[in-house]
Amino acid sequence: MRLAEARDRHGTCWPLAPMKAAFLSSTRRAPQPFLELREVLRPEPRPGYVLLRVLACGVCRTDLHIVEGDLPALEKELIPGHQIVGEVVEAPRTPGPLGAPESGARVGVSWMGGVDGACWFCQHDMENLCDQPTFTGYSSNGGYAEYVSVRADFTYPLSSSMDATHIAPLLCAGMIGFRSLRVAGVAPGERVGLFGFGSSASLIIAILKHWKCEVYVVTRGEAHRKRAEKLGATWVGKEGSRPPVSLDRAVTFAPNGEVVVSALSCLRKGGVVAINAIHLDRMPSFDYDKLLWEERQIRSVANMTRDDGRDFLRLAEELRLAPEVTVFSLNDANAALQAVKDETLLGSAVIVP
Repeated sequence: MRLAEARDRHGTCWPLAPMKAAFLSSTRRAPQPFLELREVLRPEPRPGYVLLRVLACGVCRTDLHIVEGDLPALEKELIPGHQIVGEVVEAPRTPGPLGAPESGARVGVSWMGGVDGACWFCQHDMENLCDQPTFTGYSSNGGYAEYVSVRADFTYPLSSSMDATHIAPLLCAGMIGFRSLRVAGVAPGERVGLFGFGSSASLIIAILKHWKCEVYVVTRGEAHRKRAEKLGATWVGKEGSRPPVSLDRAVTFAPNGEVVVSALSCLRKGGVVAINAIHLDRMPSFDYDKLLWEERQIRSVANMTRDDGRDFLRLAEELRLAPEVTVFSLNDANAALQAVKDETLLGSAVIVP
C-alpha cells in the first residue's frame, strides 16, 4: 500500500511517516484497557496549523471523563490528551491571526484548541464560552501520540528553563486552577478554601501563598493531606471537616456535588465557590436560607481563555513552579489513566512517547 504524501511549505513532496498513538474507539466504564495502541500515519497539518513532535503530554481527570463516557463522545475514534509540550516539526503554510511558531520552537497546547472568533462570546472577550469551540483531545486528536497537528494560534511559546515533563501539567491543571481563582474573585490576603487536593490544587497553592492568602485544604486521603501541609497550607482537614474560620473564597475540585455544598457552608456572607470540574455527578438539595442567602455565590469554571494561559505561564515561570510528576511511556497510557482514576499519585501523570 502506498504511503500518503504531503507538501511542506516550500512545495516539496514527502511521504507521511508512521507514528504510534493511543486510540479511544468506544466510551465505556470498564476495566483496562481504556485505549488501544496503534501505528498510523502522521497527521498532515492544514493551513494555519502546525505539526508537533510530542515531547510530553499530561494526563488530566478530564481525559478519564472522556474515556469512561462521563462526557458524550464527539468522535467515533479519538486520540486523547490536551496538556501537550511539543517541538514544531512543520510550521503552517498560512499563518494564523496571531502569527505562528517557527520550526524547532518548543510550544504548549491546552484544552482550548480553537474558537470560531465570530460568535457573541468571542466578540466580548469570553472565548472560553465560544459557541463553536475545538477541544484538544476531545473534538480533535490530542497528545497521546508521537505527533499531533494543532492550530498555530492556540499554541503557547514555552521557556527552556524547565523540562517538558514538568511543563505539561501546567497546561491544563495549572491553567484551569488559575482560571478558577479568577472566577472566584480571589484577592491578595484572603482566606481561600481548596476542597480536594489533586494536581490542580497542588499547583495553585503556590500562587495563593505568593498572594499572601491563607489556604485551608479539605481533602480525603492522608497522603494528599500531608502534601498540602508540606506545600504550606494554613490548615488541613479530612473530607467533611470544616475549616476553623469562615472563608472568603473556595474552589472545589472533586466531581461531587456534595463537596460543593460543603464548601458553600464554609463561606462568609458574600463569599464565592468556584467549581473546577467539567463534570459533576449531581447537586444535592440544600437550605437556601442558611447556605446561599446573604449574597453567597456558586460559579462554574468553563475552560480558559488564551489570556488566562499566557498570564498563568508568566507567573509560573516567575515562581519557578515545578510540579511533582510520575512519567509513563506511551505504551503505558492505560496505566497512567488507571493511576489518575485510583488517585494513587501525589502529583501529575505525564506520558512521554
